[in-house]
Amino acid sequence: MKPAGDAQLEVRPETRKLTEILRAFPRERGYLIPILQEIQEQHGYLSKESIMATAEHLDLPSSKIFGVATFYNQFKLVPPGRYRVQICRGTACHVRGSFNLLESLETELGIKAGETARDGVFSLETVACMGACSIAPVVAVNGEFFGRLDRKKLLRIIAEYRAREEETKAPEEEAHA
Repeated sequence: MKPAGDAQLEVRPETRKLTEILRAFPRERGYLIPILQEIQEQHGYLSKESIMATAEHLDLPSSKIFGVATFYNQFKLVPPGRYRVQICRGTACHVRGSFNLLESLETELGIKAGETARDGVFSLETVACMGACSIAPVVAVNGEFFGRLDRKKLLRIIAEYRAREEETKAPEEEAHA
């Protein structure tokens, strides 16, 4: 058994990665947005820890960092779901019924656009345009595109992702039994 004085604090991988990101940027205010973008790219969202660390790195109040993060809708302050559902709201998709699909998704998932389900399985986002107008309306799940959707096809896709989630959970639950 090691003496208490020799004990080392365990550094979480997320903390280590955050430190690496911050070290890659100069300690100048002009780098705030690129820093936040990189953190979100690596972690999927901006955690309280990342906001505090960025504030310390740039010698700014954390309220300033939070203000910037909440001003720009590109930044997320909650972790995304394992399945990130994005629905296109561009003109072609809108004309072809994406608003009705969005309402169906909100009902089916039990969340509004911009939210993550409590169980962490799904998050729902609207996107201004996905650039897939020829197959409108379009939804992407974790970057996989689905086009020419109607409510029935969309709900079938969501059901398939739920089934994948259940398949993933089953072996984990058996291992813990």
